[in-house]
Amino acid sequence: MWIPTEHEKYGVVIASFRGTVPHSLSLEIGDTVQILEKCDGWYRGFAFKNPNIKGIFPSNYIHLKNACVKNKGQFEMVIPTEDSVITEMTSTLRDWGTMWKQLYVRNEGDLFHRLWHIMNEILDLRRQVLVGHLTHDRMKDVKRHITARLDWGNEQLGLDLVPRKEYAMVDPEEISITELYRLMEHRHRKKDTPVPASSHHLFVQMKSLMCSNLGEELEVIFSLFDSKENRPISERFFLKLNRNGLPKCPEKPERHCSLFVDLGSSELRKDIYIMVHIIRIGRMGAGEKKNACNVQYRRPFGCAVLSIADLLAGDTKDDLILKVYMCNTESDWYQIHENIIKKLNARYNLTGSNAGLAVSLQLLHGDIEQIRRDSMFTHGVSITRKLGFSNIIMPGEMRNDLYITMERGEFEKGGKSVARNVEVTMYIVDSGGQILKDFISFGSGEPPATEFHSFVLYHNNSPRWAELLKLPIPVDKFRGAHLRFEFRHCSTKEKGEKKLFGFSFVPLMQENGRTLPDGTHELIVHKCEENVSLQDSSRYLKFPFSKGHLLGNNHQAVKTTKESFWITSFLCSTKLTQNGDMLDLLKWRAHPEKIAGCLSKLKEIDGSEIVKFLQDTLDTLFGILDENSQKYGSQVFDCLVHIINMLQDSKFHHFKPVMDTYIESHFAGALAYRDLIKVLKWHVDRITEVERQAHNQEVLKAQEYIFKYIVQSRKLFSLATGGQNEEEFCCCIQELLMSVRFFLSQETKGASTLSQAQSVFLSSFPAVYSELLKLFDVREVANLVRDTLGSLPTITNADESLQAVKLQCIGKTVESQLYTSPESRYILLPVVLHHLYVHLQEQKDLVMCARILSNIFCLIKKNSSEKSVLEEIDVIVNSLLDVLLRTILEITSRPQPAGSATRLQFQDVTGEFVSCLLSLLRQMTDRHYQQLLDRFKTRDELREFLLQIFTVFRILIRPEMFPKDWTVMRLVANNVIITTVLYLSDALRKNFLNESFDYKIWDSYFYLAVIFINQLCLQLEMFTPSKKKKVLEKYGDMRVTMGCEIFSMWQNLGEHKVHFIPALIGPFLEVTLIPQPDLRNVMIPIFHDMMDWEQRRSGNFKQVEAKLIDKLDSLMSEGKGDETYRELFNSILLKKIERETWRESGISLIATVTRLMERLLDYRDCMKMGEVDGKKIGCTVSLLNFYKTELNKEEMYIRYIHKLYDLHLKAQNFTEAAYTLLLYDELLEWSDRPLREFLNYPMQTEWQRKEYLHLTIIQNFDRGKCWENGIILCRKIADQYESYYDYRNLSKMRVMEASLYDKIMDQQRLEPEFFRVGFYGKKFPFFLRNKEFVCRGHDYERLEAFQQRMLNEFPHAIAMQHANQPDETIFQAEAQYLQIYAVTPIPESQEVLQREGIPDNIKSFYKVNHIWRFRYDRPFHKGTKDKDNEFKSLWVERTTLILVQSLPGISRWFEVEKREVVEMSPLENAIEVLENKNQQLRTLISQCQTRQMQNINPLTMCLNGVIDAAVNGGVTRYQEAFFVKEYILNHPEDGEKITCLRELMLEQAQILEFGLAVHEKFVPQDMRPLHKKLVDQFFVMKSSLGIQEFAACVQASPIHFPNGSPRVSRNSMPVSMSPEGARVIPRRSPLSYPAANRYSSSSLSSQASAEVSNITGQSESSDEVFNMQPSPSTSSLSSTHSASPNVTSSAPSSARGSPLLSDKLKHSRENSCLSPRERPCSAIYPNPSEPSQRILFNHIGDGVLPRSDPNLSGPEKAVNSTPSSWSLDSGKEARNMSDSGKLMTPPVPPRPTQTASPARHVTSVSPSPAGRSPMKGSVQSFTPSPVDYHSSGLISNSPVLSGSYSSGISSLSRCSMSETSGFETQVNEHPVPISNCNISEEPVRKESKTPPPYSVYERTLRRPVPLPHSLSIPITDPPALPPKPLLVRPNNLENSSKRTEQVPRPRPLPRKVSQL
Repeated sequence: MWIPTEHEKYGVVIASFRGTVPHSLSLEIGDTVQILEKCDGWYRGFAFKNPNIKGIFPSNYIHLKNACVKNKGQFEMVIPTEDSVITEMTSTLRDWGTMWKQLYVRNEGDLFHRLWHIMNEILDLRRQVLVGHLTHDRMKDVKRHITARLDWGNEQLGLDLVPRKEYAMVDPEEISITELYRLMEHRHRKKDTPVPASSHHLFVQMKSLMCSNLGEELEVIFSLFDSKENRPISERFFLKLNRNGLPKCPEKPERHCSLFVDLGSSELRKDIYIMVHIIRIGRMGAGEKKNACNVQYRRPFGCAVLSIADLLAGDTKDDLILKVYMCNTESDWYQIHENIIKKLNARYNLTGSNAGLAVSLQLLHGDIEQIRRDSMFTHGVSITRKLGFSNIIMPGEMRNDLYITMERGEFEKGGKSVARNVEVTMYIVDSGGQILKDFISFGSGEPPATEFHSFVLYHNNSPRWAELLKLPIPVDKFRGAHLRFEFRHCSTKEKGEKKLFGFSFVPLMQENGRTLPDGTHELIVHKCEENVSLQDSSRYLKFPFSKGHLLGNNHQAVKTTKESFWITSFLCSTKLTQNGDMLDLLKWRAHPEKIAGCLSKLKEIDGSEIVKFLQDTLDTLFGILDENSQKYGSQVFDCLVHIINMLQDSKFHHFKPVMDTYIESHFAGALAYRDLIKVLKWHVDRITEVERQAHNQEVLKAQEYIFKYIVQSRKLFSLATGGQNEEEFCCCIQELLMSVRFFLSQETKGASTLSQAQSVFLSSFPAVYSELLKLFDVREVANLVRDTLGSLPTITNADESLQAVKLQCIGKTVESQLYTSPESRYILLPVVLHHLYVHLQEQKDLVMCARILSNIFCLIKKNSSEKSVLEEIDVIVNSLLDVLLRTILEITSRPQPAGSATRLQFQDVTGEFVSCLLSLLRQMTDRHYQQLLDRFKTRDELREFLLQIFTVFRILIRPEMFPKDWTVMRLVANNVIITTVLYLSDALRKNFLNESFDYKIWDSYFYLAVIFINQLCLQLEMFTPSKKKKVLEKYGDMRVTMGCEIFSMWQNLGEHKVHFIPALIGPFLEVTLIPQPDLRNVMIPIFHDMMDWEQRRSGNFKQVEAKLIDKLDSLMSEGKGDETYRELFNSILLKKIERETWRESGISLIATVTRLMERLLDYRDCMKMGEVDGKKIGCTVSLLNFYKTELNKEEMYIRYIHKLYDLHLKAQNFTEAAYTLLLYDELLEWSDRPLREFLNYPMQTEWQRKEYLHLTIIQNFDRGKCWENGIILCRKIADQYESYYDYRNLSKMRVMEASLYDKIMDQQRLEPEFFRVGFYGKKFPFFLRNKEFVCRGHDYERLEAFQQRMLNEFPHAIAMQHANQPDETIFQAEAQYLQIYAVTPIPESQEVLQREGIPDNIKSFYKVNHIWRFRYDRPFHKGTKDKDNEFKSLWVERTTLILVQSLPGISRWFEVEKREVVEMSPLENAIEVLENKNQQLRTLISQCQTRQMQNINPLTMCLNGVIDAAVNGGVTRYQEAFFVKEYILNHPEDGEKITCLRELMLEQAQILEFGLAVHEKFVPQDMRPLHKKLVDQFFVMKSSLGIQEFAACVQASPIHFPNGSPRVSRNSMPVSMSPEGARVIPRRSPLSYPAANRYSSSSLSSQASAEVSNITGQSESSDEVFNMQPSPSTSSLSSTHSASPNVTSSAPSSARGSPLLSDKLKHSRENSCLSPRERPCSAIYPNPSEPSQRILFNHIGDGVLPRSDPNLSGPEKAVNSTPSSWSLDSGKEARNMSDSGKLMTPPVPPRPTQTASPARHVTSVSPSPAGRSPMKGSVQSFTPSPVDYHSSGLISNSPVLSGSYSSGISSLSRCSMSETSGFETQVNEHPVPISNCNISEEPVRKESKTPPPYSVYERTLRRPVPLPHSLSIPITDPPALPPKPLLVRPNNLENSSKRTEQVPRPRPLPRKVSQL
């Protein structure tokens, strides 16, 4: 049975539990759970991370923890009773854990590792806290460390700032908002602006001395030197180095370091130097022999200095190398550091070229104890103090240090010829004559010693040492002790003797108790002998020790006056004094007559001497006062005031507690209060007098401690007398305060002495309150203070400084203990508020006002229902609410100050006032609000108040009001705002509706509500789950609350709603886009209401629609809205309008908006991607078209034009960018209409903007190498310049146009590939879903690269492995499917491509530009498949795709509008393959002849491929398939096609023969064997075709090549064939097709391939080497430029997109046997042609051989286009003659000779260049057929070779596929006469217009939209290209057999300037 738990409420999961039993709850280790019930070892409850899911779990998996339960029952809340720091630590680490993993994912390694270390530290500290064995101080320290690390981590991760009080989190609901603000501000300031440290410390670490001439031990002495005052300011740090220059005791590195402490900020300046003296210990001379002397001397070595300012500038953690210098003469050693600082180079030099002192120096800041704790390197390090006391003297500090500096000496020669080597030895001798041990300190690094030996200066009778020593002698040994200095001469002889020749001494204390005075003392040198014993000090102590004592002892000192020794002493003692006046005062009882003099001299005594004996001094003063108050009372009072004010000094500030302790524990003056009150009142009464003003102010300044003495004295008196004279004391106090009130009430004008006195009193008066409370009741003190403060004058012209002091006094009053009591607060509050009101009205002292207000509200706790608190709130609301609102408005409307410090102060003031307002509003109850609203007498006053408070609330909501991590503060503020708004909305409804409707106030209300909901800090969806849970528990979702209030207020508006339409549509739309379902459900119906009211008002809701559309675009582009919103918007509004009369138009609006949302959401999702890709561009195009076609929003349309333009520029799609910008250009006219500033365009005329656009578009067409389009625009803008006579710009434009023509002819252009892409499945964006597109590829981009790019753009897409149309299941699938294959462009204009003499550079443009139609071939078998010859049944399915717009355009891809599918028979396919191969051969031969090839290898390989394939069964397979009797009989309709195929074979043989002749001419010597083999194989090929000799079977047919070398057939006899004669013997070798893919091993016989390899040095199987014309059977899913071997090998298992065929081997066999036109265009088949070899597969369109070309209309099929330069006759001419009866074509071969076509009866010509007819191509046909069947759209496949045959792009790629640039030259050189020319040239020219080089089309119902106006071409303009030659046939056959005469070629008509 399940029982509710009583105590087992909260626990932590200690092992993960995977629930396997019914109703179990899965738990992870570390989860926290709340337990509801228990039963037999099981608990039932829920995990805190997901409280909605409840279940059961084993009790032994849970560790129970103590917790308290709130609201027991169904909604009980469990709160752990552990330490709040532990709770915060646990929850914070949970949040960090998730974010920490994300850091790893985002590759933020540095923060990842740092956070990991911090988390481990926190866990270790957490364990220490949980153990509970820490002391109170240690626990406090641990918590401080924990919170510091938590704050650091939160800051690094961008989490919220946590308000804390004593290391524990505070609940914002439990404290006032002002206190919360202060806690936040304190933590924020602590984080952002560290307080500058007033105390600094220098850390010094000695590393080594680097010098070449070492070998002796050294002493290094560091100290700080003030070059400005020319004195040392610190003690010395002493360190010994070994002979290698390294510190001794390397195992104790802390002894190598020291910390120079207590440096003030004033001492961090450039004239403070780190001074280093180095003393060597060894022989007298550095160069002496080692055995010269064994005695060790201290001798100068070197010195180094460094300015402390250098440490401030650089990185002080790096080691420094200090240069070491030595003085030139030893006598200057004492001042060498000064010489170095002053840079007196003549007095010193470097000790060595490489001498240097390596040290580490670092400046530390802050409290020394804190530094010791935090810095590991300071443990065990010696402390080096400043000389004397520090800036702040701490009580209890015990020091008794005597500093002695041995300055110099003056000695006689002593009978020697040279000066002495003097060494001084110092001892400390006590009163008993014994030497004190270990009290001489050389420096902080070494322990004190018993004696000290100075260094020795060589041969110097006037040595200067300047060595500083510290003598820390105890006080008890000081009296009677003296210092003795012994002087010895150090011999440099071998013995090295030290001979004593004199001594000096000095006592440390005088007989009167005064110590040795500070300063320099000249000591007498007493001569003595070496054997004199100085052990008995009594013998010499009676001698005079100083020259100052010689007056009374002249007879003793006469002999010693010539030799002297100088020392300087300085005492730093807290126990001893050198001041005689202080000693006299302390011994006043011994000399009563000196009391007055001692009291008067007290003010002259140094403060440090007074604080040493503070207690003794105070006892003395009050002792004198008790014994003789009448005589010395005033003097004692003045001395007391002096001492009290002296303690105000920062140096002695820390001695205030000493005085407090004295008052509490040691003060015994029970009667002193009478005299103190009396004297104090006497001074107050005389304040108004001019005299003694300064002294009076000193008295007032000391009043705090005077009152302390008065109160303590009264308490002592009461204790002693049992409370006698109480009334008398009260009267005295009252009289004193009356005197105070009188002088405070005196009004002063300007700055006067009286006002200064008032200021002094007010500044110290609040400190008296606490003393008065010790004797009086709270109410009494409060009344006294109120009366005193109430006496202050409030006139505005008073001294401003006095006004500030008054306010500070008020502030201290509020902060005082007196104000904390509710009783006193009620008394003092009115006077406090009065002064605040006055200052706020004047806008003065706002910082102080804010501080006072904050303190007032800090004392008022939230939800305090005490009567006194409610009354206080009443008073504050009535007094300050209005002025507080005005103040906030005033300070937030001011411009922020520039300085950082003043800006911070400005922000502080604003924040404090805001927190005060929020505190006040949170404390207000219903009664307060009601009283507030009732207080307004008129509606205007209420209106003004509401507008004011709504404005303030809008200010509070601003993001910049609080720092971004102050979420706690923002939530509290929002809670107060929404509560207040709910109160005030009632007033709005009651007072400002119906007749009294006020638009402004309602608009302000709605605006406030909208920005409230849109606040970033309220968007809970962005929070972590734990944070969201906390917010919802504490405040709920305030957005929903405010949304409901908006809806309610909107419904109350009634007919006034029309005033807010359409103004509120945008704001309300923004609210509904917030992803909160409840909020959306509340707010979306308002749009229906708006539509309804707009319909009532104007009969439509166009305004609503326009506003919705405009705002949707901007809001959704900001990231708002989602697919759920779109569906919700659609469903809610459709449901709402079901019963409306305007239902139809409403549905239309909703549908439009919904479609717009779809596109905007797609656009936004695409824009989130990093790089520009096709998805972004396509989405932008879709949205752009939507705005133009459906919404007709011109401005949005233009905006998206420019967004698309920017995307294209970023992707370097310059051609598409130009087309895009052209859309905007089309909207403009050449007019002077002014245009406003828009986007990046300035204000300008329409003409100027259009000119700028033209130039920009031309520039982009130029960069995109689309120069033909740029030429058109150049002409248009040139026309404009010409019309305005702007010849300067016209000239520039003509030059630009000419440069574009040059670029067309000179620069290489790459022809892109085109790919068909199908996007299937519902997961694609709307604009792609279930649509197919054709995409223009990038330069050099093959199918594989394109396919990979598409899969990268759509990483979740699945590549379809076939090219078939998908079924409906794919369309409706919840997935993404991509179907990609290559397609071939079908140029619109065939005329330009087939016109003779036009260079390839020009033709290449028309091949791949303005393409509407694309083709794709798929092979398949129809009928029974012949295993021996698959060509018999291999058909080709040809699919033509028609686009909605031509490519290129505003996008790289456009949607397919229509598909047309036709089937090609095997015979038609074979004809097309041979036509293409023949054309390829012609092109290569032509290129070879015109020397356009760099080498002959391409021609060699092409010939080898064709000849070898033919020998081994290439065309033989065609013969077997189509020339057999069975096929001819079964397909009588194919007779003409069979004849055509036969003629193409023969033509190919003739081309090959001529090609071999050309090849022989140019072949290199090393390839001759291969050429011979080709010739041999060619004859084998001819025999396979049944051709023995051309002379016997072919009539002479002149062939005009561009080089002018005609090929003449040897025999013109026609060939007669029977069906039987068409048989050829099948060959066993497999068929190898012409131009097999890149000449792989399948296209060359093994022997020929090997020979080619050997000759060219390249592998025969290398697909990259033989980059020849690929077979037309290339896969449509492979690149049409170059397919890799594994793709073109026909393997069915291609990586992506291979067709799904069941039998791979069968498929491979089929593929390998396909003719070049029969191979499928799918993923595994090679593509037909290279970029510049693109084949346009059109059918033969004559009447004899019907073809089914889907690309040609009926008239086009009936008429063939212009023949190529290789054909003698065109199909068009043949058809024309056939139709007229002049030329009869036999139906089936064999044909009689008399029916041959005129082409077959041309007479033979000589090898010399023959004339050409302009009616025909420049090269006549080889074909002996009746008609030359040439494809109407044929562009043969040029090899387009590169040097390595691997790149797929050749340096020859500009060569024509069917003509070369050489043709045009030949045409000009050899004009051909025209025979019987009856047709004029002009009509032909006009008919053959070149289509415009570019246009922006939109297909609607398959009809192209006319060219845009900006690109339209004048009808009267002739074509841009040269005119086409006339096509004239001779009228009789006889004329054709004669040699034609040469006639000049017709000259083209001149073109106009604007002609295109």
